[in-house]
Formats: sequence, structure tokens, C-alpha cells
Amino acid sequence: MDFNRQFYDTPIILGRPFLHTGVVLGHIVSERGLEVDRVKIDIISKMKPPNSVKQIRSFLGHAGYYRKFIQDFSKICKPLTMLLSKDVSFNFDEKCFESFSEIKRLLTEAPILQAPDWSLPFEIMCDASNYAVGAVLGQTKE
Repeated sequence: MDFNRQFYDTPIILGRPFLHTGVVLGHIVSERGLEVDRVKIDIISKMKPPNSVKQIRSFLGHAGYYRKFIQDFSKICKPLTMLLSKDVSFNFDEKCFESFSEIKRLLTEAPILQAPDWSLPFEIMCDASNYAVGAVLGQTKE
């Protein structure tokens, strides 16, 4: 029998009776919900303040992967993202340091994102400013 034919005709069963937690693409997936992978967050939390544009990009790339866990991520990162502009000289000032430290702190305290409860209504919460736009689709549980 042809391998390709056998491969496509064989059903794939995704049952996992003994697996309660797994790491998928840098996230911990469990019956509780979706969490950040503490190993990855420990690496980010040990990063020293950036001293070049390349290091800012690296930090924002790593932290940005977990942006869904941090409310107002874009607002908090604004001082750092401003350093990526072409016409700006690199000046890692106090605002940048506060932004850097706050992102690291929030990542270590990141919440667990839960799957929706389809029996409850959904709410859309929006916010915007001159430099950031955000929206959240959520639910209120009693």
C-alpha cells in the first residue's frame, strides 16, 4: 500500500487521558487555561536594560510574544518603541527604564487566560489614545 494513501486514510486520535498539562509554542496549556511558560519568562526577567536599538528590538520581540497577557502592553512599551524611530538618538532614560521594568514585572505576574464559557454573553471593551488602540473580548463571571 502507498505510504501517502495510508497516512491520509489513518484517523488521528487526539485523546490524552493521562496528560493534564503541556507546553505548546511557549505557552503552558492545561485544564486551567493558557499560561506563560515560566522558563521563558525567567529568561526575560533576567535581561539587563538594553543599551542599543538591537537589544530594544530583541526585548520587545521576546516580551511582545506574550502581549496578550499584559493589559495596555503598547502603552507601557511606548517609551521603548519610540527609541526604534529612525530620527531619534538612542537615549535610554528613566521613562524607558520604568517601561522595561514594568513589562518584566507584569510578565512574572501574568494571569491565566481561560477558554470562553459559551453559555455566558460576551462583552467588547475598547480603548484608544493618540498612540495606541486596544480592544478586549471578554466575559463576566459571577
